[in-house]
Amino acid sequence: MAPRRLARFDDEYRARWGDLLAGIDEAGRGPLAGPVVAACVALRTGVKLRGVRDSKEMTAEERDDAVVLIRAKAAAVAVGVASVAEVDAFNIRMATLLAMRRSIEALGLTPEGLLVDGKDTIWTEVPCEAVVDGDARSLAVAAASVVAKVTRDALMREDDARYPLYGFAQHKGYGTPEHLEALRLHGPCEIHRKSFRPVWELLFVQEALAF
Repeated sequence: MAPRRLARFDDEYRARWGDLLAGIDEAGRGPLAGPVVAACVALRTGVKLRGVRDSKEMTAEERDDAVVLIRAKAAAVAVGVASVAEVDAFNIRMATLLAMRRSIEALGLTPEGLLVDGKDTIWTEVPCEAVVDGDARSLAVAAASVVAKVTRDALMREDDARYPLYGFAQHKGYGTPEHLEALRLHGPCEIHRKSFRPVWELLFVQEALAF
C-alpha cells in the first residue's frame, strides 16, 4: 500500500482521537535467537514519509534510508527491547507486549491514540486499538515496523561479532537451514531462546547423550 493510502487510514483514527497518532510494531517474534524489539512512532497529520511501507516489503538499504527520514519527520520515535531471558521466562507473546510497553514509556510524549500491529492491545490512558496487518495498513505502524526491524538487525550484527559460529548477521536468528546446522554442530549459545522448540529439543538430546 502506498504511503498516501497508509496515511489516509491513520487519518480516520485521528478524526476520532486527535492529531498525534502513534503506531507500534515489533521485530523478532519468530527467531530462535536474540531479543524481541518494539518501536513506537508518533506522527502528526500531513507528515509525508516517502517510500515507507511494511518493512518486510523493503530492502535493507531502503529501510536504512527510511529510518533517517522517520526520525527526522516523526514527532517522536522510541524503541523497547525484551531480552532472551525475558522471552524464555514469560513466553514470546508476553515478552513482545513488554517490549511494546517499554517503547511507549520511552516515547517522551503522550500520543492521543495508539495503533498496535497484531491482535493484542496494550493498556494505556489513551485510546488503543489492535490492527491485524497494521504494518501494511497504517503509516504510523509501518514506520514503527521499519524502526524495529533496523534496530533489531543492528543488534544481531553485534551478536554475530560475539558469536561468530552461527551466522547471526545473515539470518538474524531465524531458523534457516544454515542456522539449524550451526546449532546442531555447536549447540546453543547464550542468546538462543531455550524455550523455542528447535533449541530445547537439541538441549534435550545433548543432555540425554551426556547422561
